[in-house]
Amino acid sequence: MSRASAVDRLQQDVEAFLRKRQPDKPLCLFVGTSNPHVSWTSPTTFDPQQVEFPPHHLDTPETRSLRAAYYQEIKDLDRLIGQLRGLAAKHMSQDLLFVHSSDHGSQWPFAKWNLYDYGIRVPLIVSRPGHIEAGSRVDALVSWVDLLPTLIDIGDGQLPLKLDGRSFAKVLTGQTSQHRDLIFTTHTGDGTKNIFPIRSVRDSRWKLIHNLHPEFAHTNHSDLDRKPMAGGYWTEWAALAKTDDRAAAIVGRYFERPEWELFDLQKDKWEQHNLIDDPAHQARVAELRQKLAAWMEQQGDTGLVHSKPRLLQDRERWHPDHFVAPKAK
Repeated sequence: MSRASAVDRLQQDVEAFLRKRQPDKPLCLFVGTSNPHVSWTSPTTFDPQQVEFPPHHLDTPETRSLRAAYYQEIKDLDRLIGQLRGLAAKHMSQDLLFVHSSDHGSQWPFAKWNLYDYGIRVPLIVSRPGHIEAGSRVDALVSWVDLLPTLIDIGDGQLPLKLDGRSFAKVLTGQTSQHRDLIFTTHTGDGTKNIFPIRSVRDSRWKLIHNLHPEFAHTNHSDLDRKPMAGGYWTEWAALAKTDDRAAAIVGRYFERPEWELFDLQKDKWEQHNLIDDPAHQARVAELRQKLAAWMEQQGDTGLVHSKPRLLQDRERWHPDHFVAPKAK
């Protein structure tokens, strides 16, 4: 079954469930889909020569082909969301709250398994006719831990005292445009393919990233497995990095990270310029480091290394072309 067929089947299953349920009872319905998770198998309607990708991706034929397939997965998901909203409006109560979000960024370099914005900024679309202004948009900082208390708050429930998150219901109703001053994010790893603990703190403009073990190589399923319709572009990237300085720098940055990174998100959307050593920002660095350390202590975060890492010094042992050092200028 293709991914597009699976989306159609999911829509049919949701419709069948809603037809059978007793409509007078309250319902909280969760619908999960793997779009746009790899592998990107749906026949694409996008022209590979016209697709866009971030500035820290390499322009190769396989990259363009897979990017077109990735965009199709997003298009199929968008179609499903529209269908689900229609079904919910038809079969559920008039006081309907609809939430769409994602658990992390896409499975592309510098996205999933990272704490750059490409990995931690996710969709959040909330609809509630009569309570939330249609088409409105806010820049408030919210975290996934805030979703549960927000839903409880909107449902007039009693909020547990020990939840990490807090309700942003007033942001949704337009009573305020602000929520959090800081967002903390974490990544530890994924099985044996990705062993690279990272922590970060972000405000509306600045982000500080702490790569807890810069002696580890940053790897994941994409670059290690290089599967068709998933990470197959990595073979082209590794080959290009052997002859092209820019490609070598991008591939080198992917595998090897400094311990600390500071980015001005207002001026540097794609987090390409690490300002950690800039004398003009040392007071800011010190403040953000203190806040991140305090939050980690409060959370009981010991910086767990969950599996045996791949060390940069041993890179020839685990794969000869998985790291290409940038050429000396």
